[in-house]
Amino acid sequence: MPPVSSALNLSPGRPMRTRSDSVSIHPYFRIHPGRLEAFRALLPRFVAATTAEPKCLYYGFTFNGEILHCREAYADADGLLAHIRNVETLLGQALQLADVDRLEVHGPAAELEKLKGPLAPFNPTWFVYETGLT
Repeated sequence: MPPVSSALNLSPGRPMRTRSDSVSIHPYFRIHPGRLEAFRALLPRFVAATTAEPKCLYYGFTFNGEILHCREAYADADGLLAHIRNVETLLGQALQLADVDRLEVHGPAAELEKLKGPLAPFNPTWFVYETGLT
């Protein structure tokens, strides 16, 4: 088997590390028994509300049984905060149908600092960006 770098066509001299100011938030919702279809009915409304957000990099939903994950990222902390304000009413409806199982926020330290106060009530786990590709 060839080395992974060969299989992926990665050259040793190619710069691979860059800094990113983007932030991602990873909410996992445990849907209450019997409420799955009601929760699913909210998803197109969340997507429609988010479509016009200029700082949204990606946004979507994945399921594992009764666990729903919202896969989302924003250009920066301000984009994430704008999104939360934008979907606040829908989020309130969703929280009548599900509980937040866990919440992670990933991003550069400076961007996470901007989020720690506003997101404190949700008690997220914070992951500080170290290095990677964008």
